[in-house]
Amino acid sequence: MKITMIIVRTLMGLMFLFASVVVLFKIDMGKMPEMSEANKTFMAGVMASGYLMTFIKVTELVCAIAFLTGRFVTLATIVIFPITINILLSHIFMAPSGIPTAALLLIGNLFLAYYYRKNYETLFAVK
Repeated sequence: MKITMIIVRTLMGLMFLFASVVVLFKIDMGKMPEMSEANKTFMAGVMASGYLMTFIKVTELVCAIAFLTGRFVTLATIVIFPITINILLSHIFMAPSGIPTAALLLIGNLFLAYYYRKNYETLFAVK
């Protein structure tokens, strides 16, 4: 189980690292696939806010570093969870071709949460 956790943690870390570095450093990855109108509108809104995309990508970068180094993984798992949910939902409703990758991210996130479930016990303790 520990080896599986390391593999999942590393793969998630690499995926988020790549996704955040490409956007934050404006790296040109060649021709991007055509987006649907709903996806274009959504992305235009995120970009128009002026801060949201940067905030999301910095959060992804910090969590990626945590996953890759193995430090603060319990915290990173919780912090990145809303982002993985949003990635999956945006693909379900606007870009169905990305559903498999988004689903794997969510499954990996849930697996890490399950693996570290002992660390979350105090959050749910009734006093």
